[in-house]
This record gives sequence, C-alpha cells and structure tokens, in this order.
Amino acid sequence: MSPRLVSYLNLGLCILLWAFIPVASKKILTELNNLQMLFYSTMFSAAALGAVILFQRKSATLLSLTFRDSARLFWLGFLGAFLYYLLLYGAFARTSAAEGFILAYTWPILVSLLAVPLLGEKLTPARLLAIAISFSGVVVIVTRGQMVEFQFENLAGNLLALSGALVFASFSVLGKRANCDLTVAAFIYFCAALPCAAIAVAATGGLPWPSPAVWRWLFFNGILVNGVSYLFWFKALERGDTFIVSNLLYLTPVIALPLVRLFLNEPVHTSAVLGLVLVIAGILFQSGPKIAARLRRRSQPS
Repeated sequence: MSPRLVSYLNLGLCILLWAFIPVASKKILTELNNLQMLFYSTMFSAAALGAVILFQRKSATLLSLTFRDSARLFWLGFLGAFLYYLLLYGAFARTSAAEGFILAYTWPILVSLLAVPLLGEKLTPARLLAIAISFSGVVVIVTRGQMVEFQFENLAGNLLALSGALVFASFSVLGKRANCDLTVAAFIYFCAALPCAAIAVAATGGLPWPSPAVWRWLFFNGILVNGVSYLFWFKALERGDTFIVSNLLYLTPVIALPLVRLFLNEPVHTSAVLGLVLVIAGILFQSGPKIAARLRRRSQPS
C-alpha cells in the first residue's frame, strides 16, 4: 500500500470520527452539562493518549521536555483542549447540532485573520474576499436565512460556537510555534485540560453519575473522537501532503450533517446547508490555487 493511500485512509478515519462530535455531544448533554461532559471526556482522552505514548515508547520524549516547552504546551492545552471544548459543548447545549458544528468550523477563516497580527502575514485581497464569502455563510446560519428581518434564533448557542472557533483558531496559530512530537503534545494538551475541568466542575455543583447509555457515548467521545482520532490525523499528516490533507478536513461538517439526521433525528435546515456551502466556498477560494499548483507539480514527470 502506497504512503499516499495510507495517508488518505487515516484521514478518512479521522474525518469520520470528528464528524461524530455533534452526535456524541448531543447524546451526552441529555444528562450532563458541558462542564461535566468535558471532564469525563478529557479524562478518557488523556488516558487513551497516555497508553499510546507508553505503547510507542515515547516516555523519554515526554520527560525530556524543558520547563519552558511544557509551560507553552500547557497553555495551548488550556486553549485547545479546555476552553475550546467548553465553548463547543456549551454551544451544542443551546443550539442545534448542525448549526453549532458548522459555525465552529469557521476557524480556518479566523486563522487567516489572526495570522496577520500574530505571525506577520499579509491580508491580501483574495483573503478578504474569502473571509467575506464565509462570513455571509455565518450570517445565513445565524439568522436561519431571514437576513432582511434579522430574526436571530439560538443566538447564545451560535455565539458560543463562533467563540469556540476563535479560540481554536488562536490555538492553531500559536501551536505553529510549538516544536514537539505531536502525540506527546496532544497528551499534554488533555492533561492540561483535565485539572481545569475538574476545578470548574467542583466549583459549579459536582459530578453526577450518568446512565449506561451515556457512558457508552462518553467512552466513544473521549477515547476515539477526542483521543485516538488524533493519531489518525498525525499519520495522515506524516504520509501525505500537509496542505491538501488539511483542506480535505473541511469535509467533516459535510459528513456530520447526515449523521446528525440519522442519529439525532434532528432537522437540518436549508439555511444550515447553504451556510455550510458558503463557509467552505470561502475556505476553498483562499486555498484552492495552492492546491491546484501542488497537484500540477505532482502530475509533472520528474
């Protein structure tokens, strides 16, 4: 099996697992609040990635990190594994699974904006147009297509999803400066999130014991969706073209919509589908020329 095929197989598994995020979240949030769900899921994610590190014999890499590197990774973990999921799960508790997940996937456009002040990149006309296209998709979703009357529905949940996208974009931009083994970094991220979630749960009323049905979704979400899925993602990046693989990841909300309909029996509004098309169109408008150039280079004989 060629390395490129292995990359795309790993990417497919990763996309499928991440597409289950809104389904698993809605199932769990029937009995737990977003903080309680975050604690349980983070605990399982940290345990799963810790087992992987032991299996891959990367303990020495973990222990060799300097205090400065560890502190930077813990800060990134607070952003990407605690605050982001806190906002995302809070959004799912207040809005529909489809709308919350699509709005959370506006983070690539926000990365383009944050890269200007944080990484010194230029805000080109093409980027501005891409942002405008994706932003129009956000407006369609938030207003349910009633853009003239501005009838906002589920505004609190939608704002939480967009805030989560901003946090994840910040995490993505700042994470580019972290020079560390990716599996070790992911483990530290969830280890950093776990005490934050524990303190938040203790301060807001404690931790209930969920039903067996919810436990199954917690195991699935913590071990696979938020844990093992990262290994598939890292393998996809390792063996494939990083730029192309990263852009194919935007198929995740497309696959999530039928899963939401199938497992949650939740209606997917036409405005959500249209908004998704506009959001992805804006992302692809910005990255499409680069993808095409790379594909042309690959097709040229050496």
